Amino acid sequence: MSTTNAVPVSLAEIARIAGVGRAAVSNWRRRHDSFPTRIGGTDVSPQFSLAEVEQWLRDNGKLKDIGGREFLWPRFEALGSRDESGLAVAEAARRMRAPRARISHSELSAEARELVGEAARLGRSEGQRETFEFLLQRWLETHVRQLSSTPPQLASLMTRIALAVRLGEGEGGLTVFDPACGTGHLPAAAAQEYDGSGLVVLGCERDPALAALASARLGFITEHRDVRTEIATADALREDPFAGARADIAVCNPPFNERDWGYEELATDQRWTHGLPPRTEPELAWVQHLLSHLKPGGTAVIVLPPAVASRKAGRRIRGSLLRTGALRAVVALPPGSAQPHSVSLQLWVLRAAPDSPLSAPPSQDALLVDATHFARPGAREPGPDWDALGSFVLSAVEALDRPDDDLPESAVRVPLLDLLDDEVDVTPGRYTASSTEPSGIELATSWGQLGASLTDLAGQVQYLSKLGFEAETPQATATVGDLVKAGALTLRAGQQPSETAAPPRKTAVPLLTVPDLLMDGTPSGLLLADSAHTIAEEGDVVVAGVIRAFKAWVHEGPPMALGPQLYSLRVDPEKLDAHFLAGCLRSPANGRQAGTHASSSSRVDIRRLQVLQLPLEEQATYAETFRRLKAFEALLTRAEGLGKGLVGDMSDLLAAGGLII
Repeated sequence: MSTTNAVPVSLAEIARIAGVGRAAVSNWRRRHDSFPTRIGGTDVSPQFSLAEVEQWLRDNGKLKDIGGREFLWPRFEALGSRDESGLAVAEAARRMRAPRARISHSELSAEARELVGEAARLGRSEGQRETFEFLLQRWLETHVRQLSSTPPQLASLMTRIALAVRLGEGEGGLTVFDPACGTGHLPAAAAQEYDGSGLVVLGCERDPALAALASARLGFITEHRDVRTEIATADALREDPFAGARADIAVCNPPFNERDWGYEELATDQRWTHGLPPRTEPELAWVQHLLSHLKPGGTAVIVLPPAVASRKAGRRIRGSLLRTGALRAVVALPPGSAQPHSVSLQLWVLRAAPDSPLSAPPSQDALLVDATHFARPGAREPGPDWDALGSFVLSAVEALDRPDDDLPESAVRVPLLDLLDDEVDVTPGRYTASSTEPSGIELATSWGQLGASLTDLAGQVQYLSKLGFEAETPQATATVGDLVKAGALTLRAGQQPSETAAPPRKTAVPLLTVPDLLMDGTPSGLLLADSAHTIAEEGDVVVAGVIRAFKAWVHEGPPMALGPQLYSLRVDPEKLDAHFLAGCLRSPANGRQAGTHASSSSRVDIRRLQVLQLPLEEQATYAETFRRLKAFEALLTRAEGLGKGLVGDMSDLLAAGGLII
């Protein structure tokens, strides 16, 4: 496969190509004088020529048999434009399935057209669908700050809910509708969940690159099946390409907080049967758009931010949805279920009225399900326990039309009379919190978790208590400022976010501030990802520069914007271990000596913080001990929380009587 000297690759990309860790590539660069020289980037994040790297790996026997995909992707990325690289990936998928097809996107450059041909040939030799999925995933990872996608597990759950709640099996197949399909995660899940014949998938996406990728993805999934797919490129609210079409189920994860959704030009639109959505409630426009496309008895499941359930501006429409029986259930998801990961999003389950004259009148209650307790706190990757979450939610919604069935804990049927008050608040937690009390199984689980935490604590105590220190031996230190000058790390300060409207979900990242740290450490805001603000990436050390919230940690998870008095330190892995650096920095004595001591709100001069001067090999031992100490602290906090919870639950049960003596 031909390559070009103009294509740059990072150390991480070289590691992927060679099938090794990044540290191994750093060692090659340090030990081999013949390793390619840097052509761009910085000393901390250097870039190299892909052609020179490939030749060096082959000459030195470092290239494993991993196929040509890893060499292919950097060339797509080098196209520069997000749209052109996305359209090129979609076009490559089309050419894989139809080798003699002409290029459908005339705006592609000559370089992109050549790359499309090479990708198509590679796909036909190494697996068409596998090659496309690889390129699509790398494209999504590269542009994660500008895009929002629905996790496959959530997409599958939404489809299963819709299939379970719709009335009637229908004859002649199933029609699925998604008016904001992105790269096609939800339509793809629907196609995979439905194993019958006569499937019709209708999707709409206003971004041409996303629409092309969605069409390509569905082409692979529905190949050799009785499926008709149509992905339109349009703004579904302003220019509905499927006006008049009706679907059995609809699934949607729309953009939210978009003020410019067409309020003025759509004021008299016939879709607003429950009322004109206020300018600040675009999500309720999407809700009614979905309802307008449902067949009688059809079901829609939509992802919404939690504020939609309680905002004052939308109460009239929420009331109408409840009175007519259109809003059947609301499910509160745990944080981490989808972007933005810090928010507990909700699923609204909607159903169109059946047209049978013998059908029952609208339901007199709504199902509210609080599934927020399925979060996995402390996990490296965001996301709930999907298996447990899916089983719980499905068991609740499957009982929607069977009022005599028992509901699982944290799910409750709420009479409309209780919901249709001055607020019309359909937030599940408001109604489920007082309806649950710990069961014997839950108490036993909590006692078991506390016992496990205490056992882990004992193990950490055994390790940490045996450590010895040579207090009289002087240790050389360097300040953060010195390390910045030496090129061992880069330092960036967080900024105050500008006073603008809430950013669209597709271009936003969580924003962490000092007040968030003083609460529970969860980012409370959103910020435009393409702004000039400081973004902490995975592996960066984050430091809070105020005495009252002074701490330092290695950031794990998706990118995160930093507010004022927060700092991002990115280390050169050849000189510093990130966990070693964070451990040194968060020493209380370190914060005291670098602070002004004027008050609890005094700032810490980050550049004055001290760091031990140790060889990289010795830093690893310190880093492991720092990690154990942090784990010890986390276990103490967890044990305290479990213990207090058990004391409260046991006190309530004892006060209610019934103790077995």
